[in-house]
Amino acid sequence: MRAAVCRAFGEPLVIEDLDLDPPQDGELRVKIAACAICHSDIHYAEGAWGGTLPAVYGHEAAGEVVQAGPGVDSPGVGDPVIVTLIRSCGNCFYCDQGMPYLCEAEFPVDRKGRLHTKSGTPVLQGLRTGGFAEEVVVHHSQVVAVPRSMPLESASLLACGVITGFGAVAGTARIPAGCSVVVIGAGGVGLNSIQGAAICGARQVIAVDVLEEKLESALSFGATATVNGAQGDVGAAVRRLTGGRGADYAFITVGNARAMEEAMDVIRPGGTAVIVGLPAVGETSAFETQAIAGTGQNILGSKMGSTRLRVDVPRLVDLYCEGRLKLDELITRTYPLDEINEAIAAVKRGEALRNVIVF
Repeated sequence: MRAAVCRAFGEPLVIEDLDLDPPQDGELRVKIAACAICHSDIHYAEGAWGGTLPAVYGHEAAGEVVQAGPGVDSPGVGDPVIVTLIRSCGNCFYCDQGMPYLCEAEFPVDRKGRLHTKSGTPVLQGLRTGGFAEEVVVHHSQVVAVPRSMPLESASLLACGVITGFGAVAGTARIPAGCSVVVIGAGGVGLNSIQGAAICGARQVIAVDVLEEKLESALSFGATATVNGAQGDVGAAVRRLTGGRGADYAFITVGNARAMEEAMDVIRPGGTAVIVGLPAVGETSAFETQAIAGTGQNILGSKMGSTRLRVDVPRLVDLYCEGRLKLDELITRTYPLDEINEAIAAVKRGEALRNVIVF
């Protein structure tokens, strides 16, 4: 099996032959058709969050089920599916609370991985998936069926970027219609927060970024105004746009500690800042706690958009099929696996919303 293996943090990805064990109880084997490149893959490959090597990253994938382990009836062999890193047992404390994205269970694959070299050396399936490979074996809870009519390149985006950005708005914050929203960062996740806010009925959707081309994209995804963060005081600009008060909600979709501090300056008293992006381990933000308490501001963390896969993905598929959710427009370019380094480099340079590896 061909896959992109990261052997050392910061080194280029290489292509190797690997073996993949057959699915065991509760698992599925999926032939990957497309896997989008998320910044989380890049951060892990560069060692920003630690981890184990060698590893195959990639976690925003779609493909076709080719083998089912014991106890798995659905999705079935031949079904087109998305493959995500969200994995849930259905029985732990968090699953019982309706928060499967925080599942605390240990799975058999955690004790013995399914991916290894032909000589037997274990290879980590990065972010529980290992989607930069021709096939993956994952727990059935990580897989959701999609319509056969849906392009798998577009479907793959539902596995992370869309559910994270859209879900932060609709699932974590549950914004009401008529509210004002600021989205800091107009990349792949940010654009999904922007279109999520528009679909949920926000009256104002203000996009903040430092790149004009991303701000132009934000307008096509539903932003009603834009602010270039490199050209002045973002807080003052947002207050001018919101009657001097500040926004009801701010979504920080970039993994930048400074942006999280900035968010507290753009929300009104009683407003809510939602932390969506993940900074590197060890980065911190500084807030004046007296001011937060005195103005009744709120801070929420959003893990994978608080997504319940079996409920939320079908809804997003319906929105896409109705022409209300933009997925095709998020794809900047597709690349074969052999060109994955070029695809990743373009993402790092800020030249792409989502580059997708196709098999």
